[in-house]
Amino acid sequence: MTGQINESLKAAAGLIEIAAITAPKGKGVDDIKTKTVYKGSKEHKELVERMKEYGDKKSLKFFHRDSKNTLDSDAIVLVSVTAKPPLGLNCGMCGYDCNTIPEKKKINDYFAPICAFALVDLGIALGSASKTAQILNLDNRIMYSIGATAVEMCLIDGDVVMGIPLSVSSKNIYFDR
Repeated sequence: MTGQINESLKAAAGLIEIAAITAPKGKGVDDIKTKTVYKGSKEHKELVERMKEYGDKKSLKFFHRDSKNTLDSDAIVLVSVTAKPPLGLNCGMCGYDCNTIPEKKKINDYFAPICAFALVDLGIALGSASKTAQILNLDNRIMYSIGATAVEMCLIDGDVVMGIPLSVSSKNIYFDR
C-alpha cells in the first residue's frame, strides 16, 4: 500500500470511528467505544492467529475463513458497547427489572446480562460505521468472529464487541467467501 493510500485509510478509519461514536443512543447515554487495528501491527497479527485458535477451541470453522479475511484487511475497526448502568426503563427486554439485574459475567463470547438498549445502540453504531465505510468506498463487513476474539484478547473494553474489517483493493475480499 502506498503512503498516500495508507494516510487516506487512517483518515477514513477515523471518520468511521466518529460515525460509530456519534450515532444516536438510547437516552443519550454514551456507551460505545472504538479502536482501529492496522495491517502489519503486532495486534493485527495476533488477532489473526487468535481467531484461528478461538475457532478451533469453539469448533467454529468460519473463524478460519474470517481470519483469512482479517489477515488480508488493511484495517479493522472494533466497536464495543458497555452497558452501565441500565437505562432505568424497566422494559424487561434483557430478562430482568433494572433494579434486579445481576452482576455481569462472561457467558460464551460476551458479558451478560446486558441492557437491550445498549445492544440497540451497538447496532445503530455498527450501521453508521459500515455506512460511512461504504460511502468512503472501503469494502467492509461486520464480523462477530473478530469481536468475540477481541473480547478474549482484551483488545478493547466492552461487554459486546464487533469488528469491521476494511479493505482497499480492486475486488471486494469479503464477497466470494
